[in-house]
Amino acid sequence: MKSIVAIIRQEKYQDVKNELTAVGCQGMNVSEIKGRGSQKGIKESYRGSSYCIDLIPKTRIEIVTKDEGVDTIVKAIQKGAKTGNIGDGKIFIYPIDNVIRIRTGEEGDSAV
Repeated sequence: MKSIVAIIRQEKYQDVKNELTAVGCQGMNVSEIKGRGSQKGIKESYRGSSYCIDLIPKTRIEIVTKDEGVDTIVKAIQKGAKTGNIGDGKIFIYPIDNVIRIRTGEEGDSAV
């Protein structure tokens, strides 16, 4: 099993969600976060003063899936999130040792 964590632009969340639904991905956790990467923030002006917003609002999507579903989910996230500009985000993939469904006690792939 793998955990897929995607950090994407907030405005692309609905597109990513639609792509994930289209490939059969049902379960996910979504958080609103702030961060920065190579984009290093945005410069803004307000009433003649310039300032830098160095932590950009982003959306974090977390999905746990069986190993064979990773490529399909990653491609769906890329398709929904890509604008071709700096700040599109990143996808991280982590190994998962075990999953336990609290209600039934099921473990492993059957709990996902």
